Amino acid sequence: MNPFFPNRKVYQGIADRRQMFRMFDRHAQRPERDHVDAGSLYSGEWFQVGCGEHDYMLEILPPLWMRGEMFALREFLTDSITSIFYTLRIDGKTRHFHAYCDLNVARSPAEMRDAIIERESWPVKAMTREERLEHIWSATHDEYRGYAGDRWLPEHRGKRTVLCYGGRQGAMPKLLDELTDDEIAAKLPVHLRHLPAAVAA
Repeated sequence: MNPFFPNRKVYQGIADRRQMFRMFDRHAQRPERDHVDAGSLYSGEWFQVGCGEHDYMLEILPPLWMRGEMFALREFLTDSITSIFYTLRIDGKTRHFHAYCDLNVARSPAEMRDAIIERESWPVKAMTREERLEHIWSATHDEYRGYAGDRWLPEHRGKRTVLCYGGRQGAMPKLLDELTDDEIAAKLPVHLRHLPAAVAA
């Protein structure tokens, strides 16, 4: 695995087509979009998609290449980062995934495949704190998420924010990484709120 772009699950459950396309550009609102390399934001992100979504992306354009259980999109997100789609057999079930891999990194697609299989083979259904935060970011509508701007302290500018409700001040943006456990639970769907915590390997 590339230590600069750690592989990370960014959505719990199976993304439908609408959600899949939203997550293709999860960082569309990032500051200085046209001037900052997006590689560090996207490379290593992955999530599960349905069979229909996988097949749709295979048929929409001829793939850059196909290797066994994976294929790469011909259109690159950046100079060397593109979408890789996987069909994997995990615990006796066929599942489909999307990931962003840096093709300049040797064995990046294969290492991503191995990371997905390892993560999805956990014996207990659980979520790390980082996975909870990434799911919140992925599921939050653009109007309710953003990036810290000039009104924030210099050390926080450019960091991700989400709108939080409560208290006399009403709705206020808060740094995603600084959400409390109660705030995280409030923003997760009910079926994810009470999953046990897990520590990423």
